[in-house]
Amino acid sequence: MFNSVVAANRAAFAAFGVQQEDENGVTPADRIEPNEDLPEWHVSISENHPGRLGVGDHVDFTKTISENDVRQFAAASGDTNPLHLDDEFAEQTRFRGRIAHGTLVGSLISAALARLPGLTIYLSQDLEFHNPVRIGDRLTAECEIVEDLGDEQYRLTTRVLADDEVVIDGEAVVLIDDLPE
Repeated sequence: MFNSVVAANRAAFAAFGVQQEDENGVTPADRIEPNEDLPEWHVSISENHPGRLGVGDHVDFTKTISENDVRQFAAASGDTNPLHLDDEFAEQTRFRGRIAHGTLVGSLISAALARLPGLTIYLSQDLEFHNPVRIGDRLTAECEIVEDLGDEQYRLTTRVLADDEVVIDGEAVVLIDDLPE
């Protein structure tokens, strides 16, 4: 019986595009390699300026926020606010249920920026949180270069969407170095 419940849960997660772990019990954290993407993620990058970056270039990163993501983020960050971890507590709040950590959701912007050509280094990030994110929401971080500041620095608009609803809006400044050989 237990195995069929586990299999049913895995099937439900897969139907929503969420992979907690594979059939061998391996989690996404165990599967990730430097400079690679997991199959449950989607990445797109513009090619307006092949070989170099410029104003108008953009990158998107899409993934589903899972229960495992929220729990791992709480453990890594130390943010154990019951709004993120306790169903009964969260039901009594204005959100009427658990929500993902805002910084976890904002980190999808960093994931998108990591896909730009070169070595991307954050210099600043401003975020405005507009809407809560639920476990199981499929999110897309969109980043677009809006200004070349010179000296390999760029200003970008950044936002995270759940479907077509903006959950985070902001702006970042990054430095993009050439990759070491």
